[in-house]
Amino acid sequence: MSGVSMAVDLGGIRMANPIGTASGTFGCGRQFEGFYDVGRLGAITTKGCSAEPWNGNPAPRVCEVTSGIMNSVGLQNPGVREFVAHEGAYLSGLAERGCAVICQVVGHSIEEYASALELYEELAPFAAGFEVNISCPNVAAGGLAMGSTPERAAEVMRALRPLTRRPVLVKMAPSRVPETARALEDAGADALSLINTIPAMSIDVRTRRSRLSRPTAGLSGPLVHPIAVRMVWEAHNAVGIPINGIGGVMSGQDAAEFILAGATTVSVGTANLVQPDSAPRILAELERWAESQGVHDINELIGAFEC
Repeated sequence: MSGVSMAVDLGGIRMANPIGTASGTFGCGRQFEGFYDVGRLGAITTKGCSAEPWNGNPAPRVCEVTSGIMNSVGLQNPGVREFVAHEGAYLSGLAERGCAVICQVVGHSIEEYASALELYEELAPFAAGFEVNISCPNVAAGGLAMGSTPERAAEVMRALRPLTRRPVLVKMAPSRVPETARALEDAGADALSLINTIPAMSIDVRTRRSRLSRPTAGLSGPLVHPIAVRMVWEAHNAVGIPINGIGGVMSGQDAAEFILAGATTVSVGTANLVQPDSAPRILAELERWAESQGVHDINELIGAFEC
């Protein structure tokens, strides 16, 4: 048992410890119960869901690259109603076991985001809060991401803020971080999640075609970690609301870097696909690191980076 208090508060979402899982890499958590007790984690973030089902992109949708993976899944999901019908009982039980459930909301327009959030408000009492993924393409704006500028990001947040009293996190794109973070804070976000995947390409030199069904895809894994740490630090210096650090966390040391840079919590993503029991291992390593720092509370280490 750790001698350090590991409890944290992510914008109103109270967590027993800072370690959660990143949306899209963990299903709803039930898929990992055969490897460990998911209730040990501070939180999980569910697969992004829209108001109506999305088919996602054609295969191939995932490929490995040096020190990472690329994906072009396209946020395939069954829609909020179907998701809650199938997984709601499990997620309610998980919340009762002490693991906060954060439901991710996606949409191609402000109206779609609003519809999905309203459905979650009605159907998901188990949700401790919501993560809004503003990297979805805006079909009315030629495919630009909904959060492609600080102004667009704030517009989404302002529209959603009146729809729920529960905490709302915003999952930011890895660009214009300080400006976008400030705009989202001003628009009412309770916390920020960053970073999302980085746009990238991988070409099969034999066929001269993309290794995926689309020319570009989202890059994640260990190779993006130093970039993500820098962006978390930038956001921490720009806003007063908590930050959830995401990006290439493979060890407790990686999680500790995020916390020192200013993150209150850390989400494990690609590591879940490499080693299914990564999250509890990372939590144990983080606890040992916190003890080695001679503190009584993990919160004492948030933003403790010194240049």
